[in-house]
Amino acid sequence: MMLSSIKRRLAYITSFSYNKNNYFVVYTTKGYIVRRFFEMQKSIPLFNGIAFNDFNKMLNCLSARKAFFRKGEVVLLAGNHLHFIGLIISGSVQIAKNDDEGRVNILAELGASRLFGETFACAGIDRSPVTVIASENTEILLMNYRKIITTCSTSCPFHAKLIENMLGIIARKNIMLNQKIEILSKRTTREKLLHFFDLHRGAAKKFTIPFDREELAQYLCVDRSAMSAELSRMRDERIISFRKNKFEIL
Repeated sequence: MMLSSIKRRLAYITSFSYNKNNYFVVYTTKGYIVRRFFEMQKSIPLFNGIAFNDFNKMLNCLSARKAFFRKGEVVLLAGNHLHFIGLIISGSVQIAKNDDEGRVNILAELGASRLFGETFACAGIDRSPVTVIASENTEILLMNYRKIITTCSTSCPFHAKLIENMLGIIARKNIMLNQKIEILSKRTTREKLLHFFDLHRGAAKKFTIPFDREELAQYLCVDRSAMSAELSRMRDERIISFRKNKFEIL
């Protein structure tokens, strides 16, 4: 999807208000609600520590816009200019990259309250090296990345906090990428699967993964048929049980 097509979906945000449950609502210039309540600021790392009464000024400062994408639609195409970073309001996206032979590798699945594009923006990369695709119907808050990583002429009091929060987000994402490298460094498909399960489930025995079989194979960079056969062997050996994307360690 070209940037001009994305722009047609955008709505400028001009004001915020808060209800008694401390949820905030976005309004457009026409005054009607363009999105439902989304969770208060503490659940959104980028906005941690920013006072409620600064939200309206902050979003105006960042030229924030809301966009809606249906499942399967391209949010950002590899090779396109990076004009924004995205905050997922609801839904989820996949970050994917094609190799030289045209195969799709899924790098990450990001859900509500997660950011994408910030690492490339802070690194000064003008064109996106990855494609971002909506995994389901998804609402995204798009913000001018240059206005996040640099202080503005009016010296907004919340800007230093935004930069601090952004550094924390990038550090945590770096840890996630290191975990992906750990998975890919395993020599066999079984080792990759077990390491992925351990990282994803934490201390839980039962857990749900965000991928179907094709997506999981792409994420692990393995052949789907070989992976499915390995999963069946692990089930037969009573190492795991599973149904679709729900798993249990036995």
